[in-house]
Amino acid sequence: GLGTMARHEQGIHRRNFLAGGAAAGGAALLTGTGLATPAAAAEGTAAADGTAAAEPISTVTPSDKRYQDLVRGYNQRWSAEPEKICLAETTAQVQAVVQSAVKAGKRLTVRSGGHCHEDWVFNSDVRVVLDMAKMNRVYFDAEKNAVCVEAGAQLLNVYERMYRGWGVTIPAGICFQVGAGGHVSGGGWGLLCRQLGLVVDHLYGVEVVTVTVGGSVKVVVATREPNDPNRDLWWAHAGGGGGNFGVITRFWFRTPGAVGTDPAKLLPQPPAEVLLHAASWPWAEMTKERFARLLTNYGNWHAEHLRPGTVHDHLFSALWLTHKSNGYIGLVTQLDATVPDARQVLDDFLAAMAEGVDVASEPMVTHMGEMAAMPEFAEPRKMPWLQAARYASTTNPTLNDPSLNSDNKSAYYRTAIPATQIDAFYEHLTRDDLANTTANVQLSSFGGRINAVAPDATAFPHREAAYKAAWSIWWTDPAQEAASLRWIREFYHGVYAETGGVPVINDVTDGCYVNYPDIDLSDPKYNTSDVPWTELYYKGNYAKLQQVKKTYDPRDFFRHSQSVRLPSA
Repeated sequence: GLGTMARHEQGIHRRNFLAGGAAAGGAALLTGTGLATPAAAAEGTAAADGTAAAEPISTVTPSDKRYQDLVRGYNQRWSAEPEKICLAETTAQVQAVVQSAVKAGKRLTVRSGGHCHEDWVFNSDVRVVLDMAKMNRVYFDAEKNAVCVEAGAQLLNVYERMYRGWGVTIPAGICFQVGAGGHVSGGGWGLLCRQLGLVVDHLYGVEVVTVTVGGSVKVVVATREPNDPNRDLWWAHAGGGGGNFGVITRFWFRTPGAVGTDPAKLLPQPPAEVLLHAASWPWAEMTKERFARLLTNYGNWHAEHLRPGTVHDHLFSALWLTHKSNGYIGLVTQLDATVPDARQVLDDFLAAMAEGVDVASEPMVTHMGEMAAMPEFAEPRKMPWLQAARYASTTNPTLNDPSLNSDNKSAYYRTAIPATQIDAFYEHLTRDDLANTTANVQLSSFGGRINAVAPDATAFPHREAAYKAAWSIWWTDPAQEAASLRWIREFYHGVYAETGGVPVINDVTDGCYVNYPDIDLSDPKYNTSDVPWTELYYKGNYAKLQQVKKTYDPRDFFRHSQSVRLPSA
């Protein structure tokens, strides 16, 4: 998705461009089910910051009418049949749920937003799902001098609270229901990424419920302070992905270098207004040569503007390479309207994209992947920032349709796409054996302020990438699954045929995004390179992530099919 794709298995959830009462058959305070020690039960009556009394933990079992809604996320390919879903409201309640699962030897996963590409949260092994929906507050924590975001908070609510309250934001993703837990921990990004960096570049601290080697459950707070003994746990949650080390309960945000105690000055301010533009080119006139020119223009512009420090940091664009059955290829661009000569900056970018394409662009009259049709933006429109963020978050029909199944893949690029790879893009986007208007690859801006941070300063390693490619396809009818998966797999493997079917780390490509997880990267049938999935996601940071795993989750209690492995594994 446009950009944030995220995971918390804590689950994974997603995404992008900007981008729970007691149950009728089972709730109470979990006393009687082994879930509340006296201390935890006592703590559970008040939130950790002492501001609100907590309800008893809500527990949903198969007899509860809510059960079927709570055992699946937004990707309908994945569902589970757990014994129960626990909706905790405080850190102490999370601790009690985890302790009970550890004691009983039961597999536990965590859902924050539910935007999960793979089955990390919902699978046949899971007995207890910890649903973070009730831990959704956003508030200023004077003790930490930072803005606290609980793991179950959804992104649009985070933006609303931060911006209405203090005029600030974090540069997170577009899809409004993505939960903070997975999105942030995977290194979330969105429409402001070139201007403000990644979400984790503003992450001050994280609270994590962990399991010791002896099986006791601890609450660990880790910050980026140099003398913090748990600093490595903060580092790991700044891009290391969800579901690896413990249950994330809350994050604290304060931009490095921010001073004072006024929350309005501790995080970046988004632009007061943005320019939003959408254009498209008809597939009917898109020859192979014109298609190649468009992709090359996009890649070259981003490679040339990788480094931060120019007006181009304030521009974000997504090029939607749809299957020809859609009818059009789309380009959506957002620019900070307050920069000097903003309209000229935008016009120059659009001219660079169109150079040599020799087909006039048209209004964007069809949906593009996760974006709605935007014909009214054929002429750039100036909008207040929050209005634009809400527009991008809520008008994307594909992302917000809860009936869909999907599959996704990703790659980072450092240069323009090579000619042989462009040939594969064209071949698979013009195939006649598929007619799915949602099938697409989205190229989206990276670089700018993201590039200002060293690859090992946080667990997120892809700091030298100029832009990202994200493959997506959605379907409703289960009968369409085989053909949909065949198309996306053959496409991806075809593009990277020369490097074993995956975007290995080299001068051109830079691996994959952990928040767009792809189980095929672990499968020798689809990854025939000698580069493991761990390197594609984490590059040189994986060994350190393994040491963090050993320290904070030595029993490998928190795991999924692509979780960080213990060093001995």
